Amino acid sequence: MNFGQWFGFFILLVSIYVLWQIRNLLLLVFTAVVLATALNRLVRWLQKFKIKRLFALSITISLCLFLLVVFVWLVVPPFVEQFRRLLELLPAVWSKIDWEIEALSQRLPDFLPQMPTRKELIAQLPPLQQIINNFIAFFSDSLTILLQLLLVLVLTLMMLANPPRYRKAFLTLFPSFYRRRADEILSQSEIALGNWLTGIAINCLFIGVFSGIGLAVLQVRLVLVHALLAGVFNFIPNIGPAASFVFPAMIAVLEAPWKVIAVLVWYIIIQNIETYWLSPTVMAKQVSLLPAVTLTAQLFFARMFGLLGLILALPLTVVAKTWIEEALLKDVLDKWKSPIKFKE
Repeated sequence: MNFGQWFGFFILLVSIYVLWQIRNLLLLVFTAVVLATALNRLVRWLQKFKIKRLFALSITISLCLFLLVVFVWLVVPPFVEQFRRLLELLPAVWSKIDWEIEALSQRLPDFLPQMPTRKELIAQLPPLQQIINNFIAFFSDSLTILLQLLLVLVLTLMMLANPPRYRKAFLTLFPSFYRRRADEILSQSEIALGNWLTGIAINCLFIGVFSGIGLAVLQVRLVLVHALLAGVFNFIPNIGPAASFVFPAMIAVLEAPWKVIAVLVWYIIIQNIETYWLSPTVMAKQVSLLPAVTLTAQLFFARMFGLLGLILALPLTVVAKTWIEEALLKDVLDKWKSPIKFKE
């Protein structure tokens, strides 16, 4: 290679190093892109009724502020109160679990090994413990979280005000001969991300509502907390549904052992309805992801970026899948002609 090629390779390595150092900032920027994509979808829908973009943007922002105020006014106070009561009940829950484990150990025959204690069981689940620690660390610094949320909101509004300018700036990073194709892939990524956001919002609402109905029928305390957590955790496939079962099961332990089994059965039923009926119906246009790919992506992004990476693993994977299919498979590998003919 000549000097120019070596210099370009060196600049590439420096750029990769700089991007790695600011990866958390880039993740916040991606969060703003996701939010801007969701809101821009509503703005475009309003523009179909011959509403000018500036007015449609004002309606969208006003509607979001109104829903936020209603949520904070009607939902947040009882949620905070019930969550506080949940934390107060945790010591009693642990004591009940310890008592049940000890009672079960005494009933076991002598030739069987002794039941492990609660602390030993938790110690044998390092991934779960790490997730809990990351969750606590994520919310421990209120000022940092507030500043990050403010940054995301500001970036979202900036991108939403004039999306073509930011799109054009991003496209300048590509060679001139590929910019038109990159613009097409961006459009497909936007559609895929929008469809996924719509589908996951409906799924989370379904899980939250029906979790609350089932827990109310079973008369498990703190229904609002459990229902909201179930809906929010459903945003994170695989790990979220399992985590949402923990809190209602812990409260059910205090009331009656049979309620734990009933809660587990009900959560399995609604998760299966969501997986095998609602998702195929609602997300017909969604980018399909194999279960193994989904789990691998969650582990990868959680390892790279922590809790926020775990939360954004699915939208990151949706965008990455679109680019891999279009830029790598269709534009490179599918056009790579081979002289070897493979037998079908």
